[in-house]
Amino acid sequence: MKLLEERIKKDGVVKAGNVLKVDSFLNHQIDIKLMNEIGKEFKRIFSDVEVTKILTVEASGIAIAAIVAQYFDVPVVFAKKSQSINLDGSIYSTKIESFTHKRVYDVIVSKKYLSPEDKVLVVDDFLANGCAADGLIDIINESGATLQGVGIIIEKGFQDGGKRLRERGVRVESLAIVDAMDDKTGEITFRHQS
Repeated sequence: MKLLEERIKKDGVVKAGNVLKVDSFLNHQIDIKLMNEIGKEFKRIFSDVEVTKILTVEASGIAIAAIVAQYFDVPVVFAKKSQSINLDGSIYSTKIESFTHKRVYDVIVSKKYLSPEDKVLVVDDFLANGCAADGLIDIINESGATLQGVGIIIEKGFQDGGKRLRERGVRVESLAIVDAMDDKTGEITFRHQS
């Protein structure tokens, strides 16, 4: 998605440790106009499959998933990173390791919101090592729902998450794949998909 790549080049900041900061428009302050274009693009890409739920993980995935969901006209379910006293009944749970925060989270989804009848599209801001996607796929499998695909805004193509998921037969569609980043020069290069 050219519009997204241009925005990443203009406003993204490369930090040491393979960190790409896009918090000025994607995951802290959100450019709603850009998010709407991203939502339309995911709807176009996944127009060949039925989607009944969008699944993401809190926190940065929620706003993105909500905007994408309006184009599919379906609810968003998000995996919570902690047990809440107002989350009653049975839950699906898994562990997700965060690349950015360098810690493991227990994440949960109420069984009320995912069922074997659901056809689920996973949406997230980044794909690096694939731990968040793996965890959400575990929850989908546990629920008996059908995974329709994984929509990623920015994939770090030089890390193995996307490759591993695709090798397992998971449909992964990334709007921008970063092939390389240099924290000294700030240069970002993209892989262009066919």
